[in-house]
Amino acid sequence: MRSIGVIPARFASKRLPGKPLLLIDNKPMIQHIWERASQCSNLDELIVATDDGRIYDKVTEFGGKAVLTSSELKSGSDRAAEAVKEMTADVVINIQGDEPFIEPALIDNLVEMFADGDSVMATAVRLSDENDDLQDPNIVKVTRDENWNALSFSREMIASGADSSVPEQLIHIGIYGYSSDFLMKFRELEQTPLELTERLEQMRAIEHGFKIKLLQTTYHSFSVDTEEDLIKANDLVNNLKGKEIEIF
Repeated sequence: MRSIGVIPARFASKRLPGKPLLLIDNKPMIQHIWERASQCSNLDELIVATDDGRIYDKVTEFGGKAVLTSSELKSGSDRAAEAVKEMTADVVINIQGDEPFIEPALIDNLVEMFADGDSVMATAVRLSDENDDLQDPNIVKVTRDENWNALSFSREMIASGADSSVPEQLIHIGIYGYSSDFLMKFRELEQTPLELTERLEQMRAIEHGFKIKLLQTTYHSFSVDTEEDLIKANDLVNNLKGKEIEIF
C-alpha cells in the first residue's frame, strides 16, 4: 500500500497572511510541519502543495519537495488531489499546513485505517475535556454511528454520541486520509449546502453519501491562525527544547 502525505500551504490567509513562512524558533512553520511528518513510518512520499512561489522556494531550500497548484482551488483536499493526480498512490493523507506540532504517530495510524481496502475517507477525533469551549465555532464537533462512521460535523453545538447512555462530545482533528481513487472523485463532486454553510469540506463527502471513518486519538491539535497563536507556538517550542513535543 503506497501512501503519500500532502501538506497544502496557501500564502493568502485573512487572519494571518503568509503564515506558512512565519517563523517559529527562527524556522518557517512549513518546515516544522515537514520535519514532523518526515518522521512517519507509513508515508512513502511527502510533498507540499502550494499556490505560491515563495513557499515553493522555501520548501526546496530546506530540502523538501513541493509542487505548484492553482490558486483557484476550493479546499485543501482539492489542492492535495491536484498535487498527486499524476502520482502513483493507494492512500493520500492531507496534513494541515498550520499545525507545526503534528504528531507523526497520528499520521501513521490514519494510514493504517485503509489497510482493509474498504475505507474511502478517514479523519481523527478526540473526546472533549474541561478545557474545550464547545460554544467556540472554531472547535468542530462530530457525531458518529455505532461503527465509528461520522454522521455530521458542525461548528455549532450538536448531540453527542451514537449511544445516548454513553455521553460524549467528539472534537474533530483536522487531518484527512483518502483512498487515491476517492480523492480524485471527491474533487469532482459539487460543493454541498452544509459544506458551504459550515465551511467544512468533509460535509461534501457525507452529503454525497460517502462514509468517513473516525480514528479516536488523545492528540490535541494546535493550529496557528492568529498572531497570538504564533506567539504561543514560539513559547511552546522554547519551553520544550530538548523534549519530545506532544500536544495532549
